[in-house]
Amino acid sequence: MSGGDGKANVNSNDRSLETLLGAIAENGDKRAFAELFEYFAPRVKGFLMKGGASDADADDLAQEVMVKVFKKAKLFDNSRASAATWIFAIARNARIDAIRRATKPDLDPDEPMLTPEEAPRADVVCELKERDARIKEAVRRLPAEQREAMMLHFYADEPHSAIAERLELPLGTVKSRLRLAIEKVRRELDFDDE
Repeated sequence: MSGGDGKANVNSNDRSLETLLGAIAENGDKRAFAELFEYFAPRVKGFLMKGGASDADADDLAQEVMVKVFKKAKLFDNSRASAATWIFAIARNARIDAIRRATKPDLDPDEPMLTPEEAPRADVVCELKERDARIKEAVRRLPAEQREAMMLHFYADEPHSAIAERLELPLGTVKSRLRLAIEKVRRELDFDDE
């Protein structure tokens, strides 16, 4: 692995690249990473530039790729790919991610879908609670058969035909009960407003 100068022989010898990756994976060997960086950073940058990245973007991405190599060294499996293939796959994925980030539209802070709804005013909340209580009371006062049909339709969200089947009644009877119930509730609520 080492030559006379103490550096790994990192030309294109995948075995020594794998050894450097192993040293990084095992104990975060910074010297091994420096050698790997020295060898791969310019190659990764060139690869990224061939893929369309500008010089500055390729330089930034190459730095990002090499940081990922250091952090993910434990994930390297030499039975699946060579060190170079693994590193260039990381570079390719980083380039794809960069393209996605660049083409993603900026969020418009004034977009109505992104602004939270304003909290209702206290007087509106009180009015709604009062209205709901009045409706519940009006429904409670209905005859049982009308109340049951109304609850199934409006609260259980069942269609008329399902209510008729469930209550074993003709469809016309269900519709009549609902119509009468709605009229009674409306009359009661209108009467209270006067």
